[in-house]
Amino acid sequence: MALLSAGAHADDLFTKIDADPKRELWIDSGFATYHFDRDKNLNGGNRGLGVEYRFSGTMAAAAGRFVNSDRMYSNYVGVLWQPYALGPVRLGAAIAAFDGYPKMRDRGWFPAVVPTFTYEYQRVGVNVGVIPSYKDRLYGGISVQLKVKLF
Repeated sequence: MALLSAGAHADDLFTKIDADPKRELWIDSGFATYHFDRDKNLNGGNRGLGVEYRFSGTMAAAAGRFVNSDRMYSNYVGVLWQPYALGPVRLGAAIAAFDGYPKMRDRGWFPAVVPTFTYEYQRVGVNVGVIPSYKDRLYGGISVQLKVKLF
């Protein structure tokens, strides 16, 4: 009986999000990043500004500009795809293109998939991305981005 009760509770905790249409506009901050390579003097205060438009329960379009880990300006454009939730936290990935990294395509555009978790409460929220390292070109870390809903 206890096992059945625990299983039922776990089903309530892990859910599939409905893809119903939405119309939400968010203003996003830059990022605060904890880099895995702590000895490389990387910029963890990635100031910047972005926008995020949630057009369905599972997807949002995002674009913005920030100062990257190499202390150069970067731009991004892509979608957040988050079809599942663990309690109040959306689970999924940012599927995007970035530029501005000097060791990655000479600062040109490149695609990336970043596992992303989102928590929202009324008009405020936070996106947390787990950035994978890529050779000696991109430095991995955990990035936190704050956001405010306009409507």
